[in-house]
Amino acid sequence: MATITIDDKEYDVESLSDESKAQLVSLRYVDSELERLQAHAAALQTARIAYGRALKETLEEGKAPEVDEVSIEGLGDSIQFND
Repeated sequence: MATITIDDKEYDVESLSDESKAQLVSLRYVDSELERLQAHAAALQTARIAYGRALKETLEEGKAPEVDEVSIEGLGDSIQFND
């Protein structure tokens, strides 16, 4: 028996009205989209930090960092992209 708890009250999903079930489907969809967008935002924030660091290095050293190998602090190894 699948249940949903709202404000500490438990409901049997199978006994919900069609309208309530439709709202539940919509709520689940929105939750999954928010999760997807939060992951996307985190990836974009990471990219922003990387671009900022690359810009700083370019401005300070007059050249762009190598793009074939990326060193990520804390991983201990580098990541190589091979074409």
